[in-house]
Amino acid sequence: HTAVRLRIRETLLYATLRLLKRLDGRRTSRADFDPAQVRSILLISSTALGDTVLSTAAMNAVRRRYPEARIVALIHRAYVKLFRNHPALDDVISYRGGWRGFFGLVRILRWYDFDLALILHGNEPQATPLAYLSGARFIFKLPNRNRFRFLLSNAEPLRGREEFRHGLDQRLAVAGLADVPTVGARMSLPSPPAIGRLADDWLGSDRSHPLIGFQSGASSRSRMWPEAHFAELARRLALRFPDIGFVLTGSPDEAARCRRIAAAVGPTARVAAGALPIEALPALVARLTLLVSGDTGTLHLAVAMDVPTVGLFAVSHPEISGAAYDLDRHVAIHRPYEKNVTTKSDDPEGMRRIGVDAVESAVVAQLARIGGSRQ
Repeated sequence: HTAVRLRIRETLLYATLRLLKRLDGRRTSRADFDPAQVRSILLISSTALGDTVLSTAAMNAVRRRYPEARIVALIHRAYVKLFRNHPALDDVISYRGGWRGFFGLVRILRWYDFDLALILHGNEPQATPLAYLSGARFIFKLPNRNRFRFLLSNAEPLRGREEFRHGLDQRLAVAGLADVPTVGARMSLPSPPAIGRLADDWLGSDRSHPLIGFQSGASSRSRMWPEAHFAELARRLALRFPDIGFVLTGSPDEAARCRRIAAAVGPTARVAAGALPIEALPALVARLTLLVSGDTGTLHLAVAMDVPTVGLFAVSHPEISGAAYDLDRHVAIHRPYEKNVTTKSDDPEGMRRIGVDAVESAVVAQLARIGGSRQ
């Protein structure tokens, strides 16, 4: 019944927006876009943490192109605190996800009187209708194959996800439609001094040691390296590098998993999951020597904070969702595991196939390259 209600809601919204667009007398095609008339910009990046971190490269590029504009981002409510102090943004609006509070959110968006909306990453059927109902005259989105594309200023030509090498490229292509130069654009997250002190206080004397971060949780089991593998890796590294410490990052929901790994490792491992607020995550990651992680938001955050990584991939592909630049600082281990009709989407088999030996070798090589520990 819920699925039926959602389909009815989407159908009604589609019909309503078709009518509104037909009655809309504004010239909204890309050919009519004039950057000189842009005073207020909506940036939509309303999905997961990693998706939003990837969007920061485009946010920074938009700010450089439109330094005097008011730039507001629509961010999933779970991550709003991470972006409130972002230098590219003047304001952040919280998005509850899906249809929750949809029309209340429309009223908030309309207050800003946007000239331009860039959908960097957002789920349909909500993202494009929200951009249009915000009142923005020009709306750009790529890929542009969804059924609401008639609302876009770039409804043609059709472009799909397969045309973009990396998720970062897709976001920068959206910004490029609004006359934004994107060459050399990089991701970034703020780490205000007060938040940095919070991370320092939590680390205490451990700050004097090389620190290896473990992000063991992920959005699905298909992106999680086994707990036992993390524990074995830590034990091996501790034997090689007696001065090393381990920090287990994660959300409060991942704290139990992190505690089990830490218990198997011993006193050199500390659990940050649930111990620090999410806004302290960039500062904590910035203090790591190296991060070991599956395809997670924390992995993207480490890239943004210029922290070397060893990324572990199975069902996802590092060419698409790994590091997009500074590839000499970021090692990806990929054991492809093709899903089929009998494979569950959260099957961890591919990640189990990544052996501890391979990850240990990658970590040791990374530490040797950056001089991160004394053997």
